[in-house]
Amino acid sequence: NPISISGYHIREAGSSAEQEVAFTLADGIAYVESAMKAGLDPNVFGKRLSFFFAAHNNFLEEIAKFRAARRLWAKIMKNRFNITNAEAMKLRFHTQTGGSTLTAQQPLNNIIRVTIQALAAVLGGTQSLHTNSYDEALGLPTEESVRIALKTQQIIAYESGVADTIDPLAGSYAIEAMTNEIEKKAMEYIEKIDQMGGMIKAIETGYVQKEIHESAYKQQLAIDKGEEVIVGVNKFQMEEDVKKREILKVDPELEKKQVERLKKLKERRDNEKVRKSLQKIKEVASSQENLFPYVLEAVKVYATVGEISNALRDVFGEYTETVII
Repeated sequence: NPISISGYHIREAGSSAEQEVAFTLADGIAYVESAMKAGLDPNVFGKRLSFFFAAHNNFLEEIAKFRAARRLWAKIMKNRFNITNAEAMKLRFHTQTGGSTLTAQQPLNNIIRVTIQALAAVLGGTQSLHTNSYDEALGLPTEESVRIALKTQQIIAYESGVADTIDPLAGSYAIEAMTNEIEKKAMEYIEKIDQMGGMIKAIETGYVQKEIHESAYKQQLAIDKGEEVIVGVNKFQMEEDVKKREILKVDPELEKKQVERLKKLKERRDNEKVRKSLQKIKEVASSQENLFPYVLEAVKVYATVGEISNALRDVFGEYTETVII
């Protein structure tokens, strides 16, 4: 898909479930409006939109969250943008388990957390899934922890049977009630953002950041007070021998080797072609022409990601976040 509309970073920054849905779909609305202004048909490009959500520990709430997001996006595409193609109404999404939920204390507990989160994503209807490794709160994952994360997915997919039925928790009173509540709260946020002039305006004024900050503060306060239990952190602690933990250490020589490879590449390539391709990117970026074919041409002559990005920075500048206190 040409774009992944992400809510993962929103949730990881401390948003609530309904905020994750609302702000992600509000971003999606802004993308759809922008594409339509450029003359694209939402019945066509709508089929190629994808979304990216986090999965956290509240099992039933997470299942309901994914169901609410799917239902709400279909309504937005049908009622707001008058989509007639059913395929363009579907919310296709990837899920990654919550990195911010992983603990450095008793790291093996993270295997259970990741399993619960992954299962919630599957029951909520995710199309693809990333399971975090249990030691990612300590550093880059080891080969063993990556393998366990992979096997977690495989056991859910091939042994649990949960993927054999579409929307298996439909009709559950708790799930349906929570789905309705999250959809309602998310829609209230979207309506408020519309009143502000859209998601870009809401971000520029700091509204979105402030809402996330307040949610994150409340969550942390609840943990600090012991009102929200994190096993091994604020309850059920135990003495641990940290020296026995295997933590992946990256050999610094790898960086030196990569720098040397890049240096040789720049000596070997046709730098005049690279210069022209980067200049062309700047010219096209300043117009309304489709930029992507020129990015591909630059890649073909071995312009680096950094060089291409710098060419775009020269035209568009660099985003500076609005500071909210």
